[in-house]
Amino acid sequence: MFDYLIVGAGFAGSVLAERLASQLGKKVLIVDKRNHIGGNAYDHYNEAGILVHKYGPHIFHTNSREVFQYLSNFTEWRSYEHRVRASVDGQLVPIPINLDTINKLYGLNLTSFQLEEFFATVAEKKEYIRTSEDVVVSKVGRELYEKFFRNYTRKQWDMDPSELDKSVTARVPTRTNRDDRYFTDTYQAMPLHGYTVMFEKMLSHPNIKIMLNTDYREIQKIIPYREMIYTGPIDAFFDYRYGKLPYRSLEFKHETHNKPVHQPAPVVNYPNEHLYTRCTEFKYLTGQEHSKTSIVYEFPQAEGDPYYPVPRPENAELYKKYKELADAVPDVYFVGRLATYKYYNMDQCVAQALTIYKQISTKVQEEVVVFQPIERRDDYIQKVSAKEMIEEPSPIQSVTKNGKGKH
Repeated sequence: MFDYLIVGAGFAGSVLAERLASQLGKKVLIVDKRNHIGGNAYDHYNEAGILVHKYGPHIFHTNSREVFQYLSNFTEWRSYEHRVRASVDGQLVPIPINLDTINKLYGLNLTSFQLEEFFATVAEKKEYIRTSEDVVVSKVGRELYEKFFRNYTRKQWDMDPSELDKSVTARVPTRTNRDDRYFTDTYQAMPLHGYTVMFEKMLSHPNIKIMLNTDYREIQKIIPYREMIYTGPIDAFFDYRYGKLPYRSLEFKHETHNKPVHQPAPVVNYPNEHLYTRCTEFKYLTGQEHSKTSIVYEFPQAEGDPYYPVPRPENAELYKKYKELADAVPDVYFVGRLATYKYYNMDQCVAQALTIYKQISTKVQEEVVVFQPIERRDDYIQKVSAKEMIEEPSPIQSVTKNGKGKH
């Protein structure tokens, strides 16, 4: 008998498996449809011996000390600050847009103060910010929106930014200094030996059993368990009762080149040319030294593995209907991107899993507290007379009167 059946061996499922096994001594079975652990963060050495991310670049960054310290139990880190260039007007310029972006693009020599004035003159004032288009044009104006964002967003989402929620482009800042880091989080690093090694250590506890190439429905009625933690698509769990939740997917085209370096930055975005959105060179991310180099192109598509929930109001309403179903299911926890229909970064998945673990841990402790006084009360009854029982309250009665428990 397993205490928990965990569906999905990505960040959410693996963190919960590790915590439940190592901290509460629970027996855990973790299953995954894929032939590997690590979810979308899975990395491996390709035929050329280069460490690559199978499902596109995964850059770890967080402001959470708790999350960083937790993952540090399973990996050493390589310091890494991510940088991205965008191919615009025949030039590679920094993205997010900063002082150097504007000066290089327009052949100017503005200062930070002058750039603030520049943005103020080109920005379109919006009374209400509702869409992704509103976010960008209200900050940097229509021309830069067209150059950097509109076509990239169309490729990524197969929709115009005017059709998408403001959250899509709100994630990308605009800077008036020369800071060309893509992220500014307190902790920015890559697992020294890769994500898969980190996951292997996370799931190495003897109380954890792993089944790969397995659909949980195939073993659900065969292998006994007490509770489930589900990290798959919430609509699939309920057999698409209200229809499918929309996602965007990606096709990855991996290539290895017989040269040490392919491009001048870890990632180059292509807003306006090509069918792909960006190209990543992995050796920048991993720090690996090799005479060859490997890259991956990303082609957005409608069908395939679910990667990006489509942020539109009607989709949020559809998810609410599934969440109501989920809230009514006993002994099942819905955790992670797919189960909550939210685009979480890796650190957010870890944080959510740690929060759910704390809830489970509290529940387990409360169950222990409830059962222990009942045992003591039975012992107490055997030792005292009926008269003493009337005159002196039992321990469990005292707890109830003090308002510290319900019995």
